[in-house]
Amino acid sequence: MTDSNSASLYVVATPIGNLEDLSPRAARLLGEVALVAAEDTRHTARLLRHLGLAVPMLSLHEHNEAARVEQLDARLVAGESIALVSDAGTPLISDPGFVLVRELRARGRRIVPVPGPCALVAALSAAGLPTDRFLFQGFLPAKGAARRGRLEALVAREETLVFYESPHRIRATLADLGATLGERRVVLARELTKTFETFLEGPAAALLARLAEDPDQARGEFVVMVAGAEAQAPGEAAEVEGEALLAALLGEGVGVKQAAAVVARTLGGAKKGWYARAQALKDQASR
Repeated sequence: MTDSNSASLYVVATPIGNLEDLSPRAARLLGEVALVAAEDTRHTARLLRHLGLAVPMLSLHEHNEAARVEQLDARLVAGESIALVSDAGTPLISDPGFVLVRELRARGRRIVPVPGPCALVAALSAAGLPTDRFLFQGFLPAKGAARRGRLEALVAREETLVFYESPHRIRATLADLGATLGERRVVLARELTKTFETFLEGPAAALLARLAEDPDQARGEFVVMVAGAEAQAPGEAAEVEGEALLAALLGEGVGVKQAAAVVARTLGGAKKGWYARAQALKDQASR
């Protein structure tokens, strides 16, 4: 029995290294579905063997995903549930599956997430960088000019920046990070959940030197995390507009903290500064 009497597409997160990270629910469902749609059937076969399962598989990757939609939809219509898995981690997060999920959802099919490992979340949780806001960019462009252009477009973003990167491009990416983002703190997460899991941190130039000293540190897949830009003080026009917006919000009964947050999101600038202005306006009004 699956989670429901109706056929479903289960989007199943699988381990990014340590097989103990597979959830009991994911293991159960992999043994109950009629079919596993896998990014690489050879890779997934090893996981299924580890679980002692013999489940039919079908490849689903970036080159054949669109062509698989009708085939998989027909299986669902026939009442057969399917598990969608990628090589590691959560499907669709820089992995195949978006086209399939979008098309099946548009047809009213049941899509069920089965959460679990994700390199992005695992890396952020242990990096020591702000996680209240982050901007995930997947893989940066492979060509240098396009990669630098993407980074230059992100220079002013205040969120923590997160990228995936391959071992054969990590040095070039670090060089471009240093050239575009300067001395910002960078954290490299490598081989997550595996025997040689490593977190390295420092300015991009220092990390590039570390990889040159120890080539083993350039092996494996990377999550690259970069501190966001410093919050910029609002210009004079924004200050006038912000004061007016704060006064309007406070006049409507919005609290000082909430009003400051709204103005910071709308006009930029540090929330702390807008909070001080809002408190001053409130004190002035109460006199």
